[in-house]
Amino acid sequence: MIPGAPTPVAPFSHAVAADGWLFVTGQMPTDPMDDAAPLPAGVEAQTRRVVDNLKLVLAGAGARLEDTVFARVYLTHFERDYAAMNAVWRACFAAGKLPARTCIGVTGLARGALVEIDLLVRKAG
Repeated sequence: MIPGAPTPVAPFSHAVAADGWLFVTGQMPTDPMDDAAPLPAGVEAQTRRVVDNLKLVLAGAGARLEDTVFARVYLTHFERDYAAMNAVWRACFAAGKLPARTCIGVTGLARGALVEIDLLVRKAG
């Protein structure tokens, strides 16, 4: 467990390090201070919360969002939310410094979330 990061919704670690790589479990748009709080409304707000939660996990593991090599994004309403999620995601990185990424439409996510993101990170040495 990483102090200050959201409580996992299932039995898993926030992140696992192996040979300089950090495998970050998919983060949900939950409030790290109140697990019972309602999820933010809309995919933009949920994507921002997910990124903030990823930053908490990364900081606790000694890494930064900028160290991300690959991301997987899961959307429950792919056609409707893809462009809006992309606008938030793009703003999180410097121009020309986007990680590789896959975006997948899914039928459902825990707690009725609209978006979840997991990362593969190579910690700066």
